[in-house]
Amino acid sequence: MKQDKAIAFALMLIALSAVSGLALITVFIFKEGLPLILKSGAGGFFFSTDWDPKAKQFGIFSMIVGSLVVTAGAMIIGTVFGLGLAIVLTIFCPKALAAILKPLIELLAGIPSVVYGFIGVVTIVPFIRDYFGGPGLSVLATSIVLGVMVLPTVTSISIDALKSVPRSYWEGSIALGATEWQSTHMVMLKAARSGIVAAIILGMGRAVGETMAVIMVCGNTLEIPSTPLDPLRTLTSNIALEMGYATGEHREALFATAVTLFVIIMILNIAALTIARRGIMSNNR
Repeated sequence: MKQDKAIAFALMLIALSAVSGLALITVFIFKEGLPLILKSGAGGFFFSTDWDPKAKQFGIFSMIVGSLVVTAGAMIIGTVFGLGLAIVLTIFCPKALAAILKPLIELLAGIPSVVYGFIGVVTIVPFIRDYFGGPGLSVLATSIVLGVMVLPTVTSISIDALKSVPRSYWEGSIALGATEWQSTHMVMLKAARSGIVAAIILGMGRAVGETMAVIMVCGNTLEIPSTPLDPLRTLTSNIALEMGYATGEHREALFATAVTLFVIIMILNIAALTIARRGIMSNNR
């Protein structure tokens, strides 16, 4: 009995340490970045495109747009291929083959982001430059790289969501005369939609927070991209590129950028958890 209490206490300390670490990080980031946001005002910081630390101008609107654009492009690629893979591996693929392919896809999540960036610089960027024009370092290149990076997240969670749907739903639809695709589209996907949406939102969180691969292929220009072939700069790349030499208000502005990024990712994670819980409750009913 004493041993059980000791183990429970130790586990509680581990859980509290994780929560405490998150709380300390949150307090530190907001403490360093919030004063500059209040000083500049929401309009001067969030909705201005003028980023010139020497002139004390800290507008991150172009970087917010850049982050959202490449995230949207990445999710189009990652969702189409990730959900397609999940459907094939769950419904149409033989179980023996799916047992081999699923771990291989999940291994993509363990590849360092710098490797993805290097592959993008060596292959994707020259291909875009030669066949589509522009500098190659662009929204399109960044979206492709990020799309591949979020693929294992979307695929893995979508597979779990589809597997959570009772097999009797599929069998009942087939017995009523529906085709396999009709059963997949009208029954399986609709029953698993909350888990699939959660997978997409978690993939978005990964795409928004990615840094190294983005720096290598985005071009890092402080302009709002007007076409998929234009270069851009994201919130994460701005922090990584300038934090090494930033001082004073410049450093505070980078922390304020981190506050913005932190809030965006927290909103996405909370949305994913809420949708997943609603899906569990609806399935239990």
